[in-house]
Amino acid sequence: MTQSTKLTLSALLASTMLVSAAFAGGHVPADVTLAADQTFTYRVLDEHSSVDPQVVKDVSGAEIVRDLFEGLMTQDADGNLVPGNATHYEANADNTVYTFSLREDGKWFNGDPVIANDFVYAWQRAVDELTFEVTLSAALPYFPQMTTHSTTFPAPCSVIEAHGNDWTKPENIVSNWAYVLTGHLPQERSVRERNTMYWDNGNTTIGKVVALVINDENVALTRFIAGELDRTEVPAGQFPRLQKEHPEEAISFPCLCNYYYTFNLSDSGPEEFKDVRVREALALAVNRKIITENVLAGGQPEAYTFTPAAVAGFSQPATEMGGMTQAERDAKAIELLADAGYGKDNPLSFDMMYNTSEAHKKIAVAMSQMWKQKLGAEVNLANMEWKVFLETRGNQDFQLARGAWCGDYSEASRFLDLLDSGSGYNDGKFANADLDRYLEQAKMAPNAADLYTKVEQIIANEMPIIPIYHYAGVYMMDSDVGNWPVSNIEQNWYSKNLYKIAE
Repeated sequence: MTQSTKLTLSALLASTMLVSAAFAGGHVPADVTLAADQTFTYRVLDEHSSVDPQVVKDVSGAEIVRDLFEGLMTQDADGNLVPGNATHYEANADNTVYTFSLREDGKWFNGDPVIANDFVYAWQRAVDELTFEVTLSAALPYFPQMTTHSTTFPAPCSVIEAHGNDWTKPENIVSNWAYVLTGHLPQERSVRERNTMYWDNGNTTIGKVVALVINDENVALTRFIAGELDRTEVPAGQFPRLQKEHPEEAISFPCLCNYYYTFNLSDSGPEEFKDVRVREALALAVNRKIITENVLAGGQPEAYTFTPAAVAGFSQPATEMGGMTQAERDAKAIELLADAGYGKDNPLSFDMMYNTSEAHKKIAVAMSQMWKQKLGAEVNLANMEWKVFLETRGNQDFQLARGAWCGDYSEASRFLDLLDSGSGYNDGKFANADLDRYLEQAKMAPNAADLYTKVEQIIANEMPIIPIYHYAGVYMMDSDVGNWPVSNIEQNWYSKNLYKIAE
């Protein structure tokens, strides 16, 4: 193997050169006494969709993948880019060619070296057109941030060809980062343990990571208090109480995610939702303050745009809805729905779908009651297990469905691209030629802020989705967990950066 293996990418970004640096994540402060047992156990709501980096679609799966596979770049606790499997990269004068130098000590779990072809192979086999598509003919100012996304991680060609879809099973999987998948019981748990072939294994402290599937968040809280979990989500509405009772363990911080409901605007969708007046009326009548302050009570901000305010370089545009009082919104909602032909004599009726969760249920119930009381709408609620929910929503077999998205890197397009007509995640099949054009222009614009504002305005005018709130990370976190990245708004956490403190 040569001194440095090189992967050359054409026409991708405007950025400064990143110099080689030692990856310092996971180092333990000198004054910390480590616990004898370095096992980190946390709760997830549902079974993950996959641990294949080019296939995974959900947050819990991506958390596992980020422990198993190391991309070109990774992040520190503040979300800043740091070297990953590439020690550094260089750009030519006009920023059309980027050359990544891979570390010579990077190895797969089976001992094979990680080489440039592993990245080329991974990117060519990616089948999802939204989550990552490498086009070498246009500049992207945020491309380095994209290399922390799972879709850009390398893939072991020989292992995949040998085992096909079964390559991600614990007995077959070969990973290249700090951990390897050693156990998986569907709907129960997954286990990952230290990868001794990892180039920086000496600076990895956590020895085992266990993700437990616990569908009921109140059961998860009970198990946390009993000492069975190191991290779990705070149940909706309980943060104020838990913060008083457990001030060192109840935490809340900004998070780069949105929570919304999407209308099915495809041919299979209800005729009622083809009328923008109906969509706008439903969006107006949602009292977001009740949801954020009474139902959730965890510091979540109300949402009147699709893109969270925390996104780097993005200023949330003012919207008409955001500037109204709730009384004004309700009055306009009633007027719009009446103009569309719905009222007491002809009530609007539709189905509302969400994936099984006590918090999602509380929000759906609150929204349906608001629509019933203010608009006379008759709403039928349905909840589904996560994978069934994803399949049903993805097949447009719904009328109104819950949606949420967490940005894999801090850039507005990571959210707005979901509503591009060609996006594989545009489950409502909203199509607007101007929106598509603005997003395409934004990919090559040195400053895309004005274009993103125009996209948000189209969303506000057409209302293909109902923004509800933007996330906060609201957790119960054991006080003996060190170095959780609360400053990383993307919440891309890596187990190798954590450690357990002796109690």
